[in-house]
Amino acid sequence: MVEVVTLGCRINSYESEILKEKFQDIDNLIIVNTCAVTKEAERQCRQTVRKLRHHNPQARIVVTGCAAQVNPQIFAQMPEVDLVLGNKEKTALELYINGDLSEKTIVGDIFKYDGYDDYLITGFEGRQRAFVQIQQGCNHRCTYCIVPFARGNNRSVAQDQILQQISTLLEKGFEQICLTGVDVCSYQPSFSALVATILQTFPQLPSLQFGSLDPAAIDDNFIKLIAEYPNIHPFFHFSVQSGDNLILKRMGRRHSREDVINLCSKIRKVRPDAVFGADFICGFPTESDENFTNTLKLVDEAEITRLHVFPYSERPGTPAARMPQIDIEKRRERAKILREKGENIND
Repeated sequence: MVEVVTLGCRINSYESEILKEKFQDIDNLIIVNTCAVTKEAERQCRQTVRKLRHHNPQARIVVTGCAAQVNPQIFAQMPEVDLVLGNKEKTALELYINGDLSEKTIVGDIFKYDGYDDYLITGFEGRQRAFVQIQQGCNHRCTYCIVPFARGNNRSVAQDQILQQISTLLEKGFEQICLTGVDVCSYQPSFSALVATILQTFPQLPSLQFGSLDPAAIDDNFIKLIAEYPNIHPFFHFSVQSGDNLILKRMGRRHSREDVINLCSKIRKVRPDAVFGADFICGFPTESDENFTNTLKLVDEAEITRLHVFPYSERPGTPAARMPQIDIEKRRERAKILREKGENIND
């Protein structure tokens, strides 16, 4: 039976489930689905591969996912790795694993890929919540982010396929469905319209949840749905990243700190039980003590209680990597302060 090791985000979890089901009958195969969001994530991927080889000396190890797409040569140079596949190629992994593996690296141009794996999964092993992919890729270019170079441009899953996938999972007994993607709010033609269709099609769905939401893309139609449908789970996680407008501008984000505060206020008015979480990057290039203080203030002003905090990590090839950098210890110190703030809120 194939073993799939997942590192990273919810969309990786969804795709790993596809890999498990499609290749469940292949023995002695390990697929490592990697993450590239930070340098540390890549380091952990390499460490995981070494451990897997140590414990499975006879297995074929295939490395795929975002880190493999962005830096395939790093994994190709590892003696522990048999094959490196890009994010496009992993959708057809069966074409590559049955040969003699003479070509160790097969990674195409992700920006020329306009599709996605349309396999319908039947469940999530060991989980009560099921993820459903609604889109892939991202057309935005935040200055710190490598993800578009790992996932390509924005492309949406057909609505009929999304509905069929949800129907299959509901039949299997899943009561929590979480819509996921690289940039779910960019679903075309309309994220709000898709959510409305799902809620109307499956009135029996106990809990509809969402991956990370872009504050700049939430419209009034979505807020109306929150007010109308109690089966929308009242936890909303936003990709905020900073509470300072200058830093947000340098990050290439499309929202301001005021937008976040107002959005949380609007949602709280229609759903008083709403809880908010957010991603934050600490120590972004040029971030001053005052800039960081504004992030701490935003947590209070928007009443954000669940904090997902990262120290800034340079990604070669991104504009932010060419900006004046903050000392790494300062980044870690600020991340520690913000994490502790979040922990104190929830004590």
